Amino acid sequence: MKASKVFLKTADVMIRAAVIFFLVIAGLYSGYALWDNAQIYAAVDDVQSELRKLKPDTAEDGGASFEELRAVNPDVCAWLTLDHTNIDQPILQGKDNLSYINTDVYGNFAMAGSIFLDSGCDNGFREPYALLYGHHMADHKMFGDLDLYEDRVFFDQNTTGELILPDRTYKLKIFACLRVKASEEAIFTPQRWKTDNSGLIEFVEKNAMHVHTDTMEQIGSTKEFSQILAMSTCSSEFTEARTVLLAVMAPYGPEV
Repeated sequence: MKASKVFLKTADVMIRAAVIFFLVIAGLYSGYALWDNAQIYAAVDDVQSELRKLKPDTAEDGGASFEELRAVNPDVCAWLTLDHTNIDQPILQGKDNLSYINTDVYGNFAMAGSIFLDSGCDNGFREPYALLYGHHMADHKMFGDLDLYEDRVFFDQNTTGELILPDRTYKLKIFACLRVKASEEAIFTPQRWKTDNSGLIEFVEKNAMHVHTDTMEQIGSTKEFSQILAMSTCSSEFTEARTVLLAVMAPYGPEV
């Protein structure tokens, strides 16, 4: 009986020690996870702050200079701004769609990655359809603000942006917000719309969460009002969900 009590007491001590050890490890891991997450977001802030100093100024000499940005990375092909959001940063295009998914503009590994153009799209933005990707992050980082447009009031009140290229600038007129599967070919197969995006308009009419009908009805009415820019990020609404914002690209300023 005495030996049994000793055994039970020893087992109880060992179990308590194991529980305490587990709790300590869990606490340390949680602390590390919080620290690591803070580092990721701090890195995004640092990169965005540095890059915004290099944002091309369209007011200078009637056009924007990309020399400084391309000295940092020759893969920079444009600069995107969505008014009244924190989306105001360069667009890159890699040799494939994995190039910048976890790589920043400086070529360094970064969980936040970069905003990038689908590798199958023309980086001169001359085709009827262009598709951009960016991670969805909290605190208005990267493409985290795209889900603001899911709110009908915000969508109705915020309809403008700008796409700056080395040789011209487009005024963006937002006309639709969608939530789709990552496998949706109408959005994520840009080669379908190499010459004509009228089929995309039909898809939007049937599937969009919100639409500015007056803007959408004008698409294709003139050559200058026929190009569409899609911006995509992850959504937590369902497995493999994506939030997609669509804007028509209306050129203004000197054309080259």
